[in-house]
Amino acid sequence: MEFWTKSTKWLGGATASLVSLVACSSPELPGGETLDEIVERGELIILTLESPTTYHLDEDGEPEGYEVALIEDFAQELGVSVRYEPQRNLNQLLTRISEGQGHLAAGGVTVTEARSAQVSFGPAYKTVTEQLVCRRGGPRIQALSDLAGVEIVVLQGSSFVETLEGLAADYPDLSWRTVNARSAMPLLEQVQAESIDCTVADSNLIAHARLRFPELLTPLDLSEERSLALVLPTDTALTDRLNTWSDRLHETGLLERLDQRWYGATQEFDYVDTARFIRRIEERLPALRPHFEAAEEATGIDWRWLAAQAYQESHWDEDAVSATGVRGIMMLTLPTANELGIEDRTDPAQSIEGGARYLSNLMERLPDDVQGRDRLFLALSAYNVGMGHLYDARRLAERQSLEKGRWGDVRKVLPLLSDPEHYRTLPRGYARGHEPVHYVSNIRRYRILLDLHLEA
Repeated sequence: MEFWTKSTKWLGGATASLVSLVACSSPELPGGETLDEIVERGELIILTLESPTTYHLDEDGEPEGYEVALIEDFAQELGVSVRYEPQRNLNQLLTRISEGQGHLAAGGVTVTEARSAQVSFGPAYKTVTEQLVCRRGGPRIQALSDLAGVEIVVLQGSSFVETLEGLAADYPDLSWRTVNARSAMPLLEQVQAESIDCTVADSNLIAHARLRFPELLTPLDLSEERSLALVLPTDTALTDRLNTWSDRLHETGLLERLDQRWYGATQEFDYVDTARFIRRIEERLPALRPHFEAAEEATGIDWRWLAAQAYQESHWDEDAVSATGVRGIMMLTLPTANELGIEDRTDPAQSIEGGARYLSNLMERLPDDVQGRDRLFLALSAYNVGMGHLYDARRLAERQSLEKGRWGDVRKVLPLLSDPEHYRTLPRGYARGHEPVHYVSNIRRYRILLDLHLEA
């Protein structure tokens, strides 16, 4: 199933340049298996925690998440499948991995000195900051001294407890209580609902949560940057293999692509725009959804991508019109509408059906080297800037030894279409190359928001 159809699963494929990590012989794992035995059995057992960014099941019942993509890539190098075993909470995850009841733990676990005495950490793959999270209209906090009397609830067994204990030495009025949960997300929901004053969470999860709960604020950073890493039993043979694999991750750019895939949309958080979008999901989307779903049936493009694109185009306003004459839900030009046989661009059903067919045509015109979700994103950029300018950007990517079939590489060179040093060397010449980059980025953000609020 393609990325742009109903499945939202990120299929993390390893590149051919990565070398095999299977060794001829390895010391036994604490669980009683050597690396060769894992490979022979064909299964890697992963302990994890359910979280929107770490591990969850997509609408087809398939695992997805940032850490899932990492694990799938490593497993593909070993030539094995993966069995995920979600744990009740962080304490159970760390206890079970220390006992060797899994080969790896991938749960967005922060590396701390106390934990390093209990388990081994593999390569770090991301850095985060621990932040205090409160709500608009809640306690006014500008410094740690303002936290006296504030109700703070944090995840039991988390690194946040260690952080607060360290801060309490200098701020004795600081107090908190802990609760058992799979992740900090339920506590963020309680802050949004004003059930508690504040909590503490990692910056990456907070950024994701604010797309669903835009009222959340982060008045204070409580730590320096800290590393997230995979967790292993002590004295495991996988350590060296993981380190070798991690080096390849950086060389191939997989981590950069994962950051863009899972957190790119959160980097451009806009409170006003997010709050408005959430309101319009309730006010405008219900009447338009049947038309988007019909367009999916006709083209195979997931209706939620079409809805996200339409919001970027018109804010779901059927009477929208631009200074250049494009109009309607999908903001079609008159020549494009005529070519598609659209009689009334302001009719939502006709506009959505026409825009979906136009996007599908753009996807079909892309060469075979463009696969999966990259095919959708490049087609969306062509919807905005034109296919000719997209081909020019692909030429620039190739000149700079980038992969012209990857959106992550093409987006780096699109802004050069407005630089005379570059556009004068290209067939289609000048274009406002920053616009398709923002266009696709916004659509991706709206799609995430849409998923979050449809699932709520």
